[in-house]
Amino acid sequence: MAGQAVRPSSTDAVDPAKPVRAGVRWRTVDIVVAAVLGVAFGVVFWAWNLVFGVLAAPLDFFPPLSAVLNGVYLMPGVVAGLLVRKPGAAVFASTLAAAVSLLLGSPYGLIIVIYGAVQGLGGELGFLLTRYRHFGWATAVLAAVTAGLSTSILDLSLYYPVSQEYPFWAFALPYVVFTVISSVLLAGVVGLLLVRALARTGALSSFAAGRSRV
Repeated sequence: MAGQAVRPSSTDAVDPAKPVRAGVRWRTVDIVVAAVLGVAFGVVFWAWNLVFGVLAAPLDFFPPLSAVLNGVYLMPGVVAGLLVRKPGAAVFASTLAAAVSLLLGSPYGLIIVIYGAVQGLGGELGFLLTRYRHFGWATAVLAAVTAGLSTSILDLSLYYPVSQEYPFWAFALPYVVFTVISSVLLAGVVGLLLVRALARTGALSSFAAGRSRV
């Protein structure tokens, strides 16, 4: 049973004595919750798109600084990975969130779905590096870092503004740093706190995240 793949304990890790594949199979509740997260964050994306330009305007004195606003877009993948704890959860929730924001009227067009998938894959890499065995602070930060790096690379590849004012390295390096910091704070720290807050309500009783000490 998938529910037996993680032993309730006082830590945020699954039982290392049990193979990872025991918890790979998705249950109906996993799909439903990951989908709900995706839809909810899709609405958040839509709202964030409306205010992004307004919030970014005061940061125009140093364009890379606008990257501090990117962390919101990296939250669904990290949160879904921390909650569902199954391979593919981060990609599924992040891609769905992007698709929902597109349906609601994203100004970025179809490319946003590719962004959702890439950001989800970035978060997925963080969980993969721990072999989906640990889901505490270290993993939340790691997944947030890899998610931040993934979207930074995509941004710099597609949208780097050609400018005589900033050589590529002078723009790229701070842009990556600010994106990763934003991702760690919002997707990693706030994301894990959100999962733990939900666990305290008893809403996650069907998940290992709800049976770990929070």
